Amino acid sequence: MRLQIQFSSAKNYILGFATSGVFLVAGLFYFNNTQATENAPDTFSEIRSDTKSSLSDFNPNELSAAEWQQLGFSEKQVQTILKYKSVLGGNFHSKAELQKCYVISEEKFSELEPYILLPEEVSGNKKSASFVSNYNSDRPNFAYSGNSFSTKKTLKIPGKFNPDHYSSADFVNLGFSEKQATSILKYKNYLGGSFHSKEKFGECFVISAENFQKLAPYLLLPEKSSAEAATSKNFISKDFKAEKKDISYEPFDPNITDLVGWKNLGFSEKQAQVIINYRDRNLKGSFKNLEDIARCFVISPEKFEALKPFIVLNPENIKERKFASNTTENSANRTENNLQKFATNPTDFSKTDLNQITFNQLIEFGFDERSAASFLGFRKKLGGFMAKNQILETYNIDKNLAQKLVEIAPLNTENVERFSLLDAPEEWLKSHPYFRYYADKIVYYRISSKDEKKIFKSLNLKADVEKKMRLYLK
Repeated sequence: MRLQIQFSSAKNYILGFATSGVFLVAGLFYFNNTQATENAPDTFSEIRSDTKSSLSDFNPNELSAAEWQQLGFSEKQVQTILKYKSVLGGNFHSKAELQKCYVISEEKFSELEPYILLPEEVSGNKKSASFVSNYNSDRPNFAYSGNSFSTKKTLKIPGKFNPDHYSSADFVNLGFSEKQATSILKYKNYLGGSFHSKEKFGECFVISAENFQKLAPYLLLPEKSSAEAATSKNFISKDFKAEKKDISYEPFDPNITDLVGWKNLGFSEKQAQVIINYRDRNLKGSFKNLEDIARCFVISPEKFEALKPFIVLNPENIKERKFASNTTENSANRTENNLQKFATNPTDFSKTDLNQITFNQLIEFGFDERSAASFLGFRKKLGGFMAKNQILETYNIDKNLAQKLVEIAPLNTENVERFSLLDAPEEWLKSHPYFRYYADKIVYYRISSKDEKKIFKSLNLKADVEKKMRLYLK
């Protein structure tokens, strides 16, 4: 009886251990399979081709989770991509950044790459590089210390478009404020009614670098305008590689060559006109030697060397001396006649306002016609002198004589027009000698700020330039 009880107990122990072992083995098998499934890397071989949608141009920053799945990604892969985007600050800035997401294989990226509306790379993007580094590490946290993007207005880009055709309302619908839209259109008008290139569009002050990166892939504009150099203020031609066909040079006299003749030599119409003006105005009618021609700033050294063997300076066409002699003689006669007239009715310069003094009075004081004209021309551009020392800045003036006049004559500034930076007319800013080089910046800065001190700070002016500006500000 005793042996039977002991055998029965041993049997129960054995059965118990066996049953526990079965459950343990089964549990381990199930756990290992689950872990293997969860940890298995996502590859595109497990995605059926019939889930892929037909591809078209897209911006990865605008895709929802469902739209990423339509491109052929699994739900887990989409979660990883979106998490990666948030680590980058909320946007992919280039194709290169998107390619670094480890769940996107090289084959899949090659398939998508032609349709991605992002620039190839963004140079100097140090923040993005640090985000990628953090993301690819095994750290559990992805801290981002940059500026928050939650307060920025999101752009709603409908597709590819030409900003030259956009109205103020169109830019507002795109995501800009009304003031920004107005500023963008003013900038376009300043450029001559067209943005010309993506580069010029991106230079608009109110378009941030971030927004430009988003817009650039959609802009129906060339990257850079080939006409930019030709339309610059100086019309300087540094090389002639873009000339019309090959030019066959023939001997020519530059003193009788007209607009068409200079154009046939390979110059643009504007360049040709500059050469003629230089000859007729600066050189009083003719080139006297080869150095005169070489000094014309629109004729590059390379172009001059090409022209030099064919230049014929006919002495009969050099009329500068006679022209200058006549001019000097006539000027002397006029000055002598004026002095004779002034001798009978002299001006009291101690009572003559420098902002009212006339051409004849300046001649009477002793200035020649050229200095007197420069004095009046500078005063007109300024809208009147605000300080006596401004007169000494006048181009082509006899400074010793001007100093004597400044010491004798009074200056009344009551009638000189002044404005604040906030209400100064744009035309006034662009024509005034002290403001014209900063006019566009002032116009754009004051759209977003009503604080004149902030505008001055943003302009980053030299002390002497700011001092001159303040003479004409309220």
